[in-house]
Amino acid sequence: MEKNYREIITKAVCGKGKKFSQSAHTISPLHKPSSILGCWVINHKFRTTYQKDVVVVEGSYDINVWYSYNNNTKTEVVSESVTYRDEIALTIKDKKVISDRLEVYARTLQEPNSLEANVSPNGNKIVVQVEREFIVEVIGETKVRVTVDEDDVIDEDEWEEEIDEAFEDLDSEFLVSEIEE
Repeated sequence: MEKNYREIITKAVCGKGKKFSQSAHTISPLHKPSSILGCWVINHKFRTTYQKDVVVVEGSYDINVWYSYNNNTKTEVVSESVTYRDEIALTIKDKKVISDRLEVYARTLQEPNSLEANVSPNGNKIVVQVEREFIVEVIGETKVRVTVDEDDVIDEDEWEEEIDEAFEDLDSEFLVSEIEE
């Protein structure tokens, strides 16, 4: 029994990747910090590009640090915007992509957040540890080959007869509407 095949062109996930990152950022406050009272990361924005087997995620976020100074007698919040660049290698790749137009989808598994904030060893700056994690998918057009079960394939003449029978059963009055006065 000879198998019959069809080739289907479809959009499919052609590459996937995932990356966890940690970064250390040095924040320069106006005053010499005595202690760190709180730290948070807000306003995360990013964009992605595809570059031969990697997806580049470039983004930014604001780090806000609440600290005390003047021997813990006064407090202030320092805010600094930082940027990052992560290259995420693709682990699943389809080499039979037939289109140059690829779509990249990225989402954060872990939004950037502060792990730790400490006064630097020299005592003038604040060092903040931030973590983030992304998952990316590259979508492209590819060919899929499927086996056709000959028992389920309808002959073209039989198919036309079925269509003709379906049209005969239609109520033509239903399709024409009269304007009521």
